[in-house]
Amino acid sequence: MAVEHPIILHHFPQSPFSEKIRLVFGLKKIAWTSVEIARIMPRPDLMPMTGGYRRTPVMQIGADIYCDTQCIMRELERRFPEPTLFPQACRGLASASAMWTDKAFFQSTVNLVFGALADKVPQEFIADREKLRGAKFDVAAMASAIPQMRDLFRANVQWIEAQLADGRRWMCGDEISLCDINAYMNIWYVRSSLPMILDQVLAEFPATKGWETRMRGIGHGTSTEMSTAAALEIGTRATPTTAELADINDPNGRKPGDQVQVMPDDYGKIGVRGEIVALSSQHIAIRRHDPIAGEMVVHFPRVGFLVLPV
Repeated sequence: MAVEHPIILHHFPQSPFSEKIRLVFGLKKIAWTSVEIARIMPRPDLMPMTGGYRRTPVMQIGADIYCDTQCIMRELERRFPEPTLFPQACRGLASASAMWTDKAFFQSTVNLVFGALADKVPQEFIADREKLRGAKFDVAAMASAIPQMRDLFRANVQWIEAQLADGRRWMCGDEISLCDINAYMNIWYVRSSLPMILDQVLAEFPATKGWETRMRGIGHGTSTEMSTAAALEIGTRATPTTAELADINDPNGRKPGDQVQVMPDDYGKIGVRGEIVALSSQHIAIRRHDPIAGEMVVHFPRVGFLVLPV
């Protein structure tokens, strides 16, 4: 009989990308297991399972490891289809919205937050993020750029306001979608860090202010706590359940069995190596063997990631 493994989210409370997944748990009323990881490296119980991928969050179900919120959300939608994250009216746009919210919008948001809190950022956090980015994490420059970041943040929020201006409750109409969850991440991050600045911005945008209240009311579902060591033990004892899946239309002729490495295309460029198990236009899963964790299948999205031959 198949073993039912818990849905484990490796995250930390301040992570805006993790807040997306916590909201999906709330929306779909999913019972989940919370594993709180350190904000900075090392993460000795998680890295054996991810193969070195270190961005947050990561979802674990047995020995299947899901990296990046795009990938995590699609798997949660597959397992818990109601209520859907992809209403028919914006099925493609819901996924594509992450390329706005997670990149340009988030860049203005994170620079605004760290610029305003520059004198409170620990040196060890700065050093860790410089390793992650492969570039200087210059909080002094962020502080100097606060006027420009406030302009950019306001401009992005105005786009939410424009979408809600006809009185709709959600960005795609009468049904909440991934568009809402993606955009809300940035509002949540400023609310958590700089509430007075957010209140100043939202005073101009009443529809967005009401939308924020509705989003906050979704909650995070029902969670139980677990240690990182216990999660690793579950992974080492489990067997991956991902079925082999070929993509006959793969433009590069990739197929199950090929050895590849997968890495983000912007920052955190650590290649995870393994053998392709399943792939499609939006997803790739690779099998790897770790001396600590054993056999794992690690899942990634295609947009925002590079797939390179080994």
